[in-house]
Amino acid sequence: MCSVITSPLKLLFVAVLTLFAMSSVANAACMNRGDLDSRYCDEDRDLVADTPTDSGQWLDPDTLIFSYTPVEDPSVYENVFTEFMTYLSRQTGKRVRWYGAESYAAQVEAMRSGRLHIAGISTGPTAFGVNLAGYVPFAIMDGPKGYGYKLQLITHRDTDIQKVSDLKGRKIAHVTPSSNSGNQAPRALFKDLGVTPDEDYEVSYSGKHDNSIMGVANKDYDAAPIASTVLDRMVEKGIVKRADLRIIWESDPFPTTSYGMAHNLHPSLQKKIRHAFLSFDWSGTGLEKEFGGSNAWDKFAPITYKEHWSVIRTIQKHNGIVYNDESLKALKVKKKKKKKKTSG
Repeated sequence: MCSVITSPLKLLFVAVLTLFAMSSVANAACMNRGDLDSRYCDEDRDLVADTPTDSGQWLDPDTLIFSYTPVEDPSVYENVFTEFMTYLSRQTGKRVRWYGAESYAAQVEAMRSGRLHIAGISTGPTAFGVNLAGYVPFAIMDGPKGYGYKLQLITHRDTDIQKVSDLKGRKIAHVTPSSNSGNQAPRALFKDLGVTPDEDYEVSYSGKHDNSIMGVANKDYDAAPIASTVLDRMVEKGIVKRADLRIIWESDPFPTTSYGMAHNLHPSLQKKIRHAFLSFDWSGTGLEKEFGGSNAWDKFAPITYKEHWSVIRTIQKHNGIVYNDESLKALKVKKKKKKKKTSG
């Protein structure tokens, strides 16, 4: 006669063994994973997580949560995306709610936990979202001038910094460890221009491109590598004056913020979300007002992570980036509080 396990400790032991066995079967069933976390699989080798084959793992929530890359004031961008979120709701038949992310790490963690379904994730963190959270990017803002942006090294007009090698011994603002133009690209490219970050100059993480730009304008930092599109928007809004800043150096174009969704949404819902992005008319909307100026973006265009993020993956590989929880924790760098300066 078989004995029945009744001890809570024994029940816990059985549960752990069961989960371990299920995990082992799942891992064995996946023939290709690449850089993806062990919970995801990439059988079609497009470098992003496959939609689960088990329909029981598909998400089909009544309310979709949407988020845009962290900026100085997330509430402003909620208004920018209002018309789009209304259109997205109409196309999917779902309610759509805004999530104002405080950091890149918060976005990635929210999607990994199932609390975020659709997002616009900045260039560098896109790779973290893909590999750690099952994020599948499929669109980008595009227009007559193309979809790219440049890494620009800016300084205040009053400094004596004239070239990249002049950064030696200075205090330079980088954005966050995961930021492409604000950290990863400078670390990969500046070495050939005469300086090595952290060795030749002090790196101070500002948290956001907006903070880096304002810090240089207010002379809190000697210089900063930033995304050209963010500077353009801040100049257009009158937040900073272009005449107060000098561009010392700029790179070739990189892809800007990607737009995508969680890999495990119901396939029919995924199709509706893609259609909503690629069919949305920007005319007269907050998106046109915010991004249609100097950027001249007027639509969402299709992209693939495998093709369009190739240069970004190369830069991150050059810098020894590993997509794991330890790296994710490094994305939580927050700006140190400083006293506000008033203009005289």
